[in-house]
Amino acid sequence: ELDRHIAESNQVAEQLGLTFMPIGYHPTAGANDLPWMPKARYAIMRNYMPKVGTRGLEMMQLTCTTQVNLDFTDEQDMVRKMRIGLALQPIVAALFANSPFAKGKLSGNLSERYGVWADVDKARCGGLPFVFENGFGFERYVDYTLDVPMYLVYRDGKYIDCAGQSFRDFMAGKLPALMGEKPMLSDYINHIGTVFPDVRLKPYIEMRGADVGNTEMIKALPALWVGLLYDDIAYNQVEALIKDWTAEQIEAMRRDVPRFGMSVMLGKQNIFSIAKQIITLSVQGLRRRALRNAGGADETRYLEVLLTLIDIEQTGAEYLIDQYENVWGKDIARVFDEAKL
Repeated sequence: ELDRHIAESNQVAEQLGLTFMPIGYHPTAGANDLPWMPKARYAIMRNYMPKVGTRGLEMMQLTCTTQVNLDFTDEQDMVRKMRIGLALQPIVAALFANSPFAKGKLSGNLSERYGVWADVDKARCGGLPFVFENGFGFERYVDYTLDVPMYLVYRDGKYIDCAGQSFRDFMAGKLPALMGEKPMLSDYINHIGTVFPDVRLKPYIEMRGADVGNTEMIKALPALWVGLLYDDIAYNQVEALIKDWTAEQIEAMRRDVPRFGMSVMLGKQNIFSIAKQIITLSVQGLRRRALRNAGGADETRYLEVLLTLIDIEQTGAEYLIDQYENVWGKDIARVFDEAKL
């Protein structure tokens, strides 16, 4: 499906003189250089974001990710997967780092996109350290979302600006924008879609840490997570791998990964070595799943690109930096030919 989708998209884009670029952060533009989608909700967010962080408009205009949505079976399964997802998200961000440019030059980061998220809105973004506390479950996550300031309410086909107001006030009928009115379930569903942590809980779990990459990297990301979390043996092994990590260690990785990538340390080992371990566990998990295509190949084929990356010890970002410095003569325009979907 992905191959067909990209082929059809490229066919249309070619007729329009456009190119799709699988890179995590726009290499040359600033947030003010690009047009805005004419969505009413974006106008509300555009006005509010500069009040709570310095990089929210960059996130909306200049960044691109690949997200993976995963099922959970019950509350306990959700808790386990949320903890694993949050613990491994900085490592996955380092592994898939693919955005070393900003405003026409090297930014100093390997993932400029992941770095942007550090200053979008601390109330609704980040690593959710409370997930690792005893007693975490659905109720604790709901409490967290109720404390995240609102953006909007949708009524009669229009978005009402509630930016910065409290959903708890809304539940009490005291929302300034809709005084006396209480929320419907659809209002809460809309609200949790405006919360942007590294791993987001909905009726499924969203993994949100990776830069977009080329087609093979896009396929590798869900394969990596499925191999880890949809096979019982791999699931238990990766849970054991992260069980002694502290929320503080994970937050330190989140802070350092945008700049230093897989050279960041966790305790006495760098996360490159941890990335090797989780890829190995995922390969083993996919092999045990033994789901095969018509030609008899199993899902491990989707991880070959990560195995190569580990073998040559070079992420997408590091490849682009090498090209920029040693092949392109520091001509950033070359990136538009090099990085095509």
